[in-house]
Amino acid sequence: MMRALPRVLVLCALALPAADVSLAQAPPATPPALPGAAPAAPRAWQSLSPQQQQLLQNFQGKWDGLPPEKQQARARGSQRWINMTPEQRSGAQERFKQWRAMPPEQRQLLRQRWQQFKGLPPEQQQRVREQFRRFRQMPPERRQELRRRGNQMSPEQRRSVLGRPAPGPRRFPH
Repeated sequence: MMRALPRVLVLCALALPAADVSLAQAPPATPPALPGAAPAAPRAWQSLSPQQQQLLQNFQGKWDGLPPEKQQARARGSQRWINMTPEQRSGAQERFKQWRAMPPEQRQLLRQRWQQFKGLPPEQQQRVREQFRRFRQMPPERRQELRRRGNQMSPEQRRSVLGRPAPGPRRFPH
């Protein structure tokens, strides 16, 4: 069910440097509704396929108590899982293990970067995805060298390389 999330979070981690992230803003618990979009309708347990019910069996007793957005998200995730090949499932399980092994602070940072990524215009998102694809195709030695050089850059240097303006005032927790 976590097929794309960690890979995209890695993508965001590479594309959005830590200097541009405001740690004072927590991402919403559920994704914001699109303007003009109707709120998610509750989904009855019986409307799920038998395969989905089997995957989500731990939620059966509390399904009706879940917010409709969470019901919809779990239903979509279970359907994605059902549609995956065994290789895709194996990869998703591995990425989920990596996600669970991360410290909570790192997961929070990646969630924030994901929100930033989702806030980019579609053309910019596509550019980031293309840059990530090119990065992944590089030999491991070249990727490691780029990581090393990026880690040595100041936030200003990083913004200059990425062609971004300096961020507005930073908000820190009190």
